[in-house]
Amino acid sequence: MASVELRHLRYLLAVAEHGNFTRAAEELHISQPTLSQQIKQLERTVGVQLLDRTGRRVRLTDAGAVYTDHAGRALRDLAAAERAVHDVQNLSRGHLRLGATPTFTAYLLGPLVAGLHARHPGIGLTLTEMPQDRIEAALLADDLDLGIAFTGHHLPGVAATALFTETLTLVTGAPVAASRGAPLPVQDLTGRQLALLSDDFATRGHIDAYFSRHRAVPRITVEANSIQALTEIVRRTDLATVLPDAITHDHPHLTPVPLEPPLPARTVALLHREGAYLKAAARAFTRLIHEVVRTRGYTPAP
Repeated sequence: MASVELRHLRYLLAVAEHGNFTRAAEELHISQPTLSQQIKQLERTVGVQLLDRTGRRVRLTDAGAVYTDHAGRALRDLAAAERAVHDVQNLSRGHLRLGATPTFTAYLLGPLVAGLHARHPGIGLTLTEMPQDRIEAALLADDLDLGIAFTGHHLPGVAATALFTETLTLVTGAPVAASRGAPLPVQDLTGRQLALLSDDFATRGHIDAYFSRHRAVPRITVEANSIQALTEIVRRTDLATVLPDAITHDHPHLTPVPLEPPLPARTVALLHREGAYLKAAARAFTRLIHEVVRTRGYTPAP
């Protein structure tokens, strides 16, 4: 049995609207014999007479009335689908599911969300803070479109695009600490009171390993699982902390203090599932994050 094509439906609806093959053919810009032949082919395909041609005006049969009702609905749905795809491709609508490790909330996600909303206000965003291992698992399960984390050993099937180098440094609320000129030897932190991120953050493990490697033993007076809380504590006390250097760019009351030797840098990466289709919203966000990295002057990834 031949398949029904969209043109058959449009031809039938035109004849039903005009009640006349000649006027329908003129509207469709085809010949009247061609139109008549196509309608007969449609009737053979569905196995029932759709038009009553016996009177002066062509009318739908009972079967034809039912069929055109469904055909009209199908064509309207198809047109709506085409508009929806067009809207998505033009970024007038869409949705992005983004995961990020928590430290990025303090300096990177704000400019990214602001930029995305300004350029594409029709795109919805679901943003979730989570550890990197959960981000990668969510990407593989198709629960996230993109993730912001770090390069390194990734789960099979997760691809990483390097974005920039993140530098950790000692941060204090006392401007005089930065006036020393030379970097502060890390051993000078032994016995000094610090406020650090809690063990919930992978960054804390990075910091602890650095102190251990260089035999520095500071006193951890405060542990916090909120970067906002940590920056407020440092701002209002004489405690120092260790945070990404970029955080001080948006917090003028915080002062970075270079350490000697410096803490090992980490490469920030945009993660996605290998081979996954990147929808329009994800592609737009990818372009945006590269632009934000460039305009904010973050150190390029090696």
